[in-house]
Amino acid sequence: MPAAGSAKPPACWASSCHDEVVTPAGPPIDSEPSVAAPTELPSGAGRLQSLFLVAVKPLFSFCWRVHVEGMENLPIEGPAILAPNHTSVFDSFVLPTVLPRRITYVGKAEYLDDWKTRYIFPALGMIPIDRRGGNDAQQALDAAAGVLDRGGLFGIYPEGTRSRSGLLHKGHTGPARLALRTGAPIVPVGLIGTREIQPPDQPMPTPFRAVVVKFGRPVDPDVYAGRTDTRMVTRQMIDEVMFEIREMTGQTYVDTYATKKAPEPLEQAAPMETPAAPRRSSAELLRTAAR
Repeated sequence: MPAAGSAKPPACWASSCHDEVVTPAGPPIDSEPSVAAPTELPSGAGRLQSLFLVAVKPLFSFCWRVHVEGMENLPIEGPAILAPNHTSVFDSFVLPTVLPRRITYVGKAEYLDDWKTRYIFPALGMIPIDRRGGNDAQQALDAAAGVLDRGGLFGIYPEGTRSRSGLLHKGHTGPARLALRTGAPIVPVGLIGTREIQPPDQPMPTPFRAVVVKFGRPVDPDVYAGRTDTRMVTRQMIDEVMFEIREMTGQTYVDTYATKKAPEPLEQAAPMETPAAPRRSSAELLRTAAR
């Protein structure tokens, strides 16, 4: 497993276990962030996160057994990018409750089309991002860079979307580009058990099950300072993140993007029917046999 970019942050939380749970991210974009673009957060972003956590932590403690490992890898202060695997909708409700600091994250802009999530998700700290790319997606990542420039925590799913198969997919390089731009380390996060709590297409989570949150070794962008091959550097950094997640979760890694649709199966050609022989009378059969 590559270890070139692994580094321990200067000040971290002591390792501990908590009966608590997260709110991660959305799809990263592989385009180079624009330094001159605006970095302001959407109005009201995150204003309800503290109240939400106060209310939901006791509920999670009662309904689910949450075990935390590797808290020493999380910086006590200063910027950091949290990069979790993503196999369940439940992932987005489990991470923030185990964190000692507020987190801002990106989520798909489609949440703003639904009246149930249009206001609550941004209030909890979500920056909407357009997964089709373009200016809206760029502005979301610029806002994320602003969070990191101010010393905050930022969460983003490197796979770009939920893995419905449970496999660990190839990571997009957006988190690595943010790390190089801001100097923030990337902390890989392994979430185990969330898929069993709420598998794909299950509307509500199953209570009284266990989930494990693991914080892996940070990938330090300073290790790559001075290199000019940005494309290769960002790919190496995000591969290191994905390999660390694989080691923590035990998932099978596949070198394809989760956001890429599988090819449609080819339609099988209908078998050719052999034309049936014409029916012959018994008299004709007897004449044929007599010849």
